[in-house]
Amino acid sequence: MAQTIALTRSPKDVEKLAEQFKALGDGTRLSLMMAVAAGENAEACVCDLTPETGLAQSTVSHHLRLLVEAGLLTRTQRGKWAFYALTKDAQKLLK
Repeated sequence: MAQTIALTRSPKDVEKLAEQFKALGDGTRLSLMMAVAAGENAEACVCDLTPETGLAQSTVSHHLRLLVEAGLLTRTQRGKWAFYALTKDAQKLLK
């Protein structure tokens, strides 16, 4: 069953949602979100995401940082690698 965006959201909620949609408005970031969603436990390492894009690791990290700042991904450090996972907000948007 599809959910719709409630029209009674607070201005703060609307601003947050606009920031999330802006972050997803870039094709590279949307592809990265879908790749993370497809990963085991909806999680992926930056080392696995970089080859898929054909971009430099620094560029991929930049896009991932913007998704974290928008509240769509979380980042955890494991040794030298960063792992990204979907937030609950992202899971709702991608349903």
